[in-house]
Amino acid sequence: MNVQNKFLALALLLYGFNSSAIAQNTINYPNKPIHIIVPVAAGGNVDIVARTLGAEMSKILGQSIIVENKPSSASIVGTQYVAKAAPDGYTLLAHSSTFFAAPLIANNAGYRPVEDFAPISLTCKVAMFVMVNNAVSAKTIQDFVLLAKTHPGMAVASSGNGSTGHIAAEVFATRSGVKFTNIFYKGNAQSMIDVFSGQVPMMFDQVSTGVQNVLTGKLRALAITSLERSPLMPQVPTLAESGYPGYEDVTLNLLLAPAGTPKEIIQKLHFAVVKSLNQVELKKQFADKGIDLQSSPTPEDLGSLIKSEVVRLQKVALSAGIKPE
Repeated sequence: MNVQNKFLALALLLYGFNSSAIAQNTINYPNKPIHIIVPVAAGGNVDIVARTLGAEMSKILGQSIIVENKPSSASIVGTQYVAKAAPDGYTLLAHSSTFFAAPLIANNAGYRPVEDFAPISLTCKVAMFVMVNNAVSAKTIQDFVLLAKTHPGMAVASSGNGSTGHIAAEVFATRSGVKFTNIFYKGNAQSMIDVFSGQVPMMFDQVSTGVQNVLTGKLRALAITSLERSPLMPQVPTLAESGYPGYEDVTLNLLLAPAGTPKEIIQKLHFAVVKSLNQVELKKQFADKGIDLQSSPTPEDLGSLIKSEVVRLQKVALSAGIKPE
């Protein structure tokens, strides 16, 4: 046997061993703790949903699930960490709509939403309120649009370039024909303070974090960005019924694995997500916070959603002149 054939035989032998090991690990999955990486700070929607989901999935899969926070600007550090992790199902990513937007606004995003991840399932949807402070005279979204058109460049607060609030404002600006001046903050809390005080007249904020400010009268909700009204505040109309048919712009939370993770493992994880999120009491518990727990029918459905969201946000970025920093 010549040298070339010896190398070929060795390669085939090693491939056989490796394939056998992968197959065995897939069959036995999971046989050690699973880590879910949350690329934002603890306490927000992504973190809360991930921790609840992890606790429920661990009961189904028979292994502990550890949630780790790796916060950074545009959630890049944690997202890159999972993109580079071994595709064995033991390192997962819990993310929000920022997952689609970060590559559009950060030069160093370091990942591709479609190519670098294997979709598992959607985990929830969270609508947003169009909120103004009490000094703003508009009482309806129609009044607000008229006001904004007579005062072009009205300031809108958000927690940063490419944040869900920023993107929501740009989507609304395109649909309504108004022109905003974006005021970026390092976090949602600081932006909210300036809207309270009247430094900035309005912002888009998720129902889960904004509802208490509306209920206590600190801010006024003119409309909601989901297709249906929120049970928490049914008096607030949807944008779809306020002159913008079909309007929907909600924050999506999702669970992902590194690209190349075996389909059998993805299916096991998807099954665990669906079974966890379809508990009636759990859904009600989160609905009371303004969070709509939802799972994807299949991992492929989430894959299609990711592709469509990437295309949609590319169009938003182009229209709004959003460029990487």
